[in-house]
Amino acid sequence: MTGNIPRSVVDRRALISMLALLPVLSAPLAAISASAQTPTSSDALPSWNEGPAKQAILDFVRDTTDQANPKFVPSEQRIATFDQDGTLWVEHPVYGQMMYCLDRVPVLAKQKPALKKLEPFKTVLSGDREAIAKLPLRDLEKIILVTLTGMTTDEFEAEGKKWLAAARDPRWKRPYTELTYQPMLEVLTYLRANGFKTYIVTGFGQDFVRLYSQQVYGIPPEQVVGSALAVKYDYAKNGKPILIKEPKLMLNDNDAGKPEGIHLMIGRRPNASFGNSTGDQQMLEYTGAGEGARLSMLVLHDDATREYAYGPAQGLPDTKVGTFTPALYAEAKTKNWNVISMKNDWKTIFSFE
Repeated sequence: MTGNIPRSVVDRRALISMLALLPVLSAPLAAISASAQTPTSSDALPSWNEGPAKQAILDFVRDTTDQANPKFVPSEQRIATFDQDGTLWVEHPVYGQMMYCLDRVPVLAKQKPALKKLEPFKTVLSGDREAIAKLPLRDLEKIILVTLTGMTTDEFEAEGKKWLAAARDPRWKRPYTELTYQPMLEVLTYLRANGFKTYIVTGFGQDFVRLYSQQVYGIPPEQVVGSALAVKYDYAKNGKPILIKEPKLMLNDNDAGKPEGIHLMIGRRPNASFGNSTGDQQMLEYTGAGEGARLSMLVLHDDATREYAYGPAQGLPDTKVGTFTPALYAEAKTKNWNVISMKNDWKTIFSFE
């Protein structure tokens, strides 16, 4: 792959030191089975403990759906946006889509044997986790671009779904699509039941998340906004029109790119937004800058026993994946954003607990 590779293709919080914690390839196992489920309890949010975070959600929905309330929002204007990695599902020790890209390297090496002699693909194929951990960001970008481009969108969809059905997280030994946070699935269901359109706004690949968003979150593909590579219209040998994925970044949907993507793809300022890291800061700021009822929430990963603990806000371990800085925590307190404590606010984290 030649040419200038945009440095913003990869989330700049990412990854390198965390790769050493992983097997290079994930083991093939069972098919996708996770889905967004409607809470069975009369309580709209049964997996939440009573407290300010849960109450903020309930109050927001009550205020925005009551026509007698001055904070009422007409149903056609009700928009809620959610980051995915670290907000709706597990992002540690490394983002799921990065694992997909690493797993694709040996597949591509069989199709293109020349890759076996080229770096960084040679290092990935070696299985040396310490060496992979030392790969610079530029090399990770090369891996991402080579594994996500040069194919039709139909081919990408087929390969992506095949991987999602087979790959498993190294800690829980479950499909990545089962590692969704039950409390957040309940929030999605609750908001939709009250007339809100729910959107995923993610820093990672838009096309990748669209493969499973309907099944896992109840969010259709057209309501997924993410980082996007260019596609080129062409024709297959049989004359069928096709789209080919190209190594050119169209939208970097992280940091300031999130409100920019929201404007381009949704066309309305959200009434509510949910994130977990510095990459979501501008989305929450943009949401909060609107008039009327606003809800901005951040998930704090502070439960090392049931999930992971990282920050470095609140004295938690520092991380390059899903960084939640003390400065972001201070902004949340200043602007009355709600910080969700996994440890204290969630009765359960996963549906399989």
